[in-house]
Amino acid sequence: MRNGKETSAANARPIATTFQIVEAYKTVRTNLLFALAPHKRKIVLFSSAEPNAGKTTASSNLAITMAQTGARVLLIDADLRKPSQHKTFRVKKHNGLSRILSGELTFEDCVCREVARGMDLLPSGSLPPNPSELLGSENMDKLLDEVVDKYDYVFIDTPPLCVVSDSLVLCEKAAGTVLITRQGQTTYEELRRSVEHIRDVQGNLLGVVISDMKEANRPYSHYVRYKYYKAHDYSYM
Repeated sequence: MRNGKETSAANARPIATTFQIVEAYKTVRTNLLFALAPHKRKIVLFSSAEPNAGKTTASSNLAITMAQTGARVLLIDADLRKPSQHKTFRVKKHNGLSRILSGELTFEDCVCREVARGMDLLPSGSLPPNPSELLGSENMDKLLDEVVDKYDYVFIDTPPLCVVSDSLVLCEKAAGTVLITRQGQTTYEELRRSVEHIRDVQGNLLGVVISDMKEANRPYSHYVRYKYYKAHDYSYM
């Protein structure tokens, strides 16, 4: 459904297409399945330290990959400053999250059904002047209460942690956060600050995904595209 109109999963833009990338996402999916098993509300935030680290691509691919298990998955574009998921799935963003949180529309008015098999998308909606306030509002709590009863997994694409505080107001509402970093771009200091931000609000860091890894000197290096680390395996933490 494109904001009220039926659409086919075949219209979704293919994202992960090579064997290596697909297998890498399946590996991350397996880690998430284990990490989320103890949690009743399987809500996962996806963020990054800085812009252009690949969080939108990672969250959309992982939502598709999770739906391939037969689970019901909802992807929410909560980047109310620079949304991108509507471009990925070729839907309109005007009716979406911001208009639900402002009380103008309902979830059923805005959800895009079956943008990929087993997966629905809630676009960002119009860009509001007060994103942090909306994301931290009672209406956001009500929306999450509504969708966790309808879906097995809720993935939320959020803005970069070191740029704005929008992601942090959602940390306590989620089972945990997955940080997306890009090799050769994300600095150690940016990653350290992001982890500290999550801890400051008593959030749960599920792990870190490193995209665009180059390991040319290692055996089977051509299989490496995305790598996942559990949070407790990080030596600096």
